Amino acid sequence: MMVVLGELGGRDEYSLVEALKQGKVNKPVVAWVSGTCARLFKSEVQFGHAGAKSGGEMESAQAKNQALKDAGAVVPTSYEAFEAAIKETFEKLVEEGKITPIKEVKPLQIPEDLNSAIKSGKVRAPTHIISTISDDRGEEPCYAGVPMSSIVEQGFGVGDVISLLWFKRSLPRYCTKFIEICIMLCADHGPCVSGAHNTIVTARAGKDLVSSLVSGLLTIGPRFGGAIDDAARYFKDAYDRGLTPYEFVEDMKKKGIRVPGIGHRIKRGDNRDKRVELLQLFARTNFPSVKYMEYAVQVETYTLSKANNLVLNVDGAIGSLFLDLLAGSGMFTKQEIDEIVEIGYLNGLFVLARSIGLIGHTFDQKRLKQPLYRHPWEDVLYTK
Repeated sequence: MMVVLGELGGRDEYSLVEALKQGKVNKPVVAWVSGTCARLFKSEVQFGHAGAKSGGEMESAQAKNQALKDAGAVVPTSYEAFEAAIKETFEKLVEEGKITPIKEVKPLQIPEDLNSAIKSGKVRAPTHIISTISDDRGEEPCYAGVPMSSIVEQGFGVGDVISLLWFKRSLPRYCTKFIEICIMLCADHGPCVSGAHNTIVTARAGKDLVSSLVSGLLTIGPRFGGAIDDAARYFKDAYDRGLTPYEFVEDMKKKGIRVPGIGHRIKRGDNRDKRVELLQLFARTNFPSVKYMEYAVQVETYTLSKANNLVLNVDGAIGSLFLDLLAGSGMFTKQEIDEIVEIGYLNGLFVLARSIGLIGHTFDQKRLKQPLYRHPWEDVLYTK
C-alpha cells in the first residue's frame, strides 16, 4: 500500500491521479491533501513549509482530495480520520492475505538522564575523589565543617586552621599554640642548609617563585627535615616498649642507627639550645602530660655521658612533644596516634614551616638582583 500526504497549491498530486486512472499504480493508495481550511479565510493564506498557497480551484485541497477519491484512492473525510483509513486499509490487505504482518519490535527504552536521576534521588553517581576535610558546596567554604567566616570571627590562628584541615577537629588552644611555635622555630635555619641553598641557586637562575620553592622543598627527606618524624617514631616505639634509655641507645647503636633528635653541630651539654628550652618550658606549663618529652630528656642524659654534643636538639624536642600533644589531649585514640606518626604529619609541619623561609630566600635574591650562581672552583676537589 501507499500512503500519500499532500498539500494545497501546485498540481503534483494530479500525476498520481492519472497514474491511478491508467492502472500504473495497482497498490491501494490512502491519501489526504492538507489545507482544506484555506476556504475559511477571506484572503489568500500560505500554508506548509514552502509557503504553499492555492493558485486556483484545481490547486485547492478539496479539489485534489476529490480527484484522488474519484481515481480510486482511499481518501478520509478529514485529517483526523487519516490514521483510521490507513489502519482499515492495512487490515483489509492482511485479511486478503496480501500482507503478512511483521511482529512489532518494542523500541528500546531511552535511559533516564543521569542529572535528572541524581536530582530525584534515584541514583548516586560514582565519586572519583573523596574529601573529608573541606567542603565548598554551600554558601561559603568550610574547614572540617566550620565555616570560613566563623574561623575569622572567632579569632582562630594558623594552628587552628591546621588542626581542622589536618586533624579534622578543633584542638585546645595550647595545642594550636604549640603548632604555631613549631612553625616559627622551623621557618628558616639560614642560607646554607640544603633547602635554602637550592632555592637561592634556582632563584638566581631567573626561575619563578614556585620553581624556586619546589627546588628547595625537594631536598626535604630523611637527612633534612625527616629527623622530626624519625625522632617521634623511635622515641614512641622505645617508650611504649618500656625500654630504658640505656637499652634504647645501645640497641640503636647495635643496629648502626643514630638516634634521631639527638646531637648538634654547635650546642653542647653546657650550652643548651634556647629553642629546645622554650619548647620544654611551654609544654611543662601547658601540656597535661609530657611523658614522651621526659623520656627524651632521660635519653639525652645518657647520651651526654658519651659525648658533650649529643644533646636533645630541636627536632627531638618537637618530635617527642608532638607525641605528648596527641596523647595528652585525650582527643586521639592509640590507633589514630600511630597512624598520624606513620603518615608523616611532623614532616608536613616541617614542610609548611620551611616553605615560609624558602619563599623569603626567593624574594631576597630577586630583590638583591643576584646574578646566576656558579660554585667556586676552589671549593671543589678535582681528583682522578
